[in-house]
Amino acid sequence: MTSTLVSARVVSRNPANPADHVADVPSTGTWRTVEATDRARDAHRAWYASGAAARSQALTAAAQAVEQAGAELALLAVREVGKPLAEARAEVGRTVAILRYYAQLPYDTTGSVHEPAAGPGLLLTRRRPYGVAGLITPWNFPFAIPVWKAAPALAAGNAVVLKPAPEATACALRLTELLQQALPDGVFTLVPGGAPEGNALTSAADVVSFTGSTVTGGAVVRTATARGIPVQAEMGGLNAALVLPDADPRRAAAHIAAAVAGYAGQKCTATSRVIAVGAALGPLREALVDALRAIPAADPADPGTVCGPVISERARRAVLDATRDVTVLAGGRSVHDEGWFVEPTLVEQVPSGHPLLREEVFGPVAALLHAEDLGQAVRMANAVPHGLVTSVHTADLDTALYGLDALDTGMIRINAPSTGVDFHLPFGGTKSSSHGPREQGRSALDFYTSTRTYSLHRATDSAT
Repeated sequence: MTSTLVSARVVSRNPANPADHVADVPSTGTWRTVEATDRARDAHRAWYASGAAARSQALTAAAQAVEQAGAELALLAVREVGKPLAEARAEVGRTVAILRYYAQLPYDTTGSVHEPAAGPGLLLTRRRPYGVAGLITPWNFPFAIPVWKAAPALAAGNAVVLKPAPEATACALRLTELLQQALPDGVFTLVPGGAPEGNALTSAADVVSFTGSTVTGGAVVRTATARGIPVQAEMGGLNAALVLPDADPRRAAAHIAAAVAGYAGQKCTATSRVIAVGAALGPLREALVDALRAIPAADPADPGTVCGPVISERARRAVLDATRDVTVLAGGRSVHDEGWFVEPTLVEQVPSGHPLLREEVFGPVAALLHAEDLGQAVRMANAVPHGLVTSVHTADLDTALYGLDALDTGMIRINAPSTGVDFHLPFGGTKSSSHGPREQGRSALDFYTSTRTYSLHRATDSAT
């Protein structure tokens, strides 16, 4: 494991060099988490009352602080979570852009005015923050995911309490320092820890947003729902890439290989199933094997690295176990003496019921499958518990616009890798991938606020 909770401490390790302990801090504990939430609720009132300009200026200052620390943050992500340097730099850039985007949204309309059905008066709607947003975030995007949850919550006037994954504790500590420089006291609070802190936060916050495993997300949803508070949960994917016969096999393979091997497949939007349609199978197999073999598992600090280590020994073992009872076309081996590295892997001849067709492995491995036609490919893509994103590779506009209507997935990316998110648009999936309203864009402001309806009538009758 890359992180442990021993004697109430949180310890994270460098997955490229597990002997390197990156963070070693006390866990917050259950009662202190609840106390932190209570203090944040007090801070929220002044934060909301400060007005749109004050919130906009604070979020702009936060963006500037993160941008100025960009090089430092990127290197910290490389060290603590094994993110390749180029991706780490891109994540920091996205984090800055998210803060700047939401810095403008305190000025958005917060309601509407309507005429009553009969008689004089006005009907108004107004959106108001809940109070404290409890955020539970994963390790794989240690800056972007906390900020894409926190920024809209803050813009709307909520205070935030963040419980990060233990594996990303050092990243969360540094991010918190930067945000707290720009925000009023008590508006953004970090509670390092594990399951006890996450449970306490879910039991104390006024609105909860979670990203992580399906099992943990289900528990968060049940707790929050029992309390009657809003909750959203993003819980991963088992994403497919559909390749039609008219697609350029080399171009499709390059996109798919990037989505399989990039950051060692440790993204909820990574491709784990490749469905070749009809005659596409042979050319795609050859092109994809070549593309994956050209991506070594290498030092994440090297600017040219695409696939670094996986996050833990258990994660590496899961990838290797996924190669059992299948035909390995590329990869499938552990590499390097130090660190948790495994080659990008492609397999085929995967039997029905194999874990690769039922569970998210969260590593650089994908199964190559074959469908006779588009209809069968869509049914195969849908035949899993998750439904986050599907990539489709085709030159046919009719297929892109109409042939994919039956896909049961939250996002469809045409002639592009399954990975990649536009932060100004709604993000989320279907089935076990997501619960609750969408994240990101203006949809996030809706999630972090509730609507109140006002009926306004004259205080006295007036003569006419």
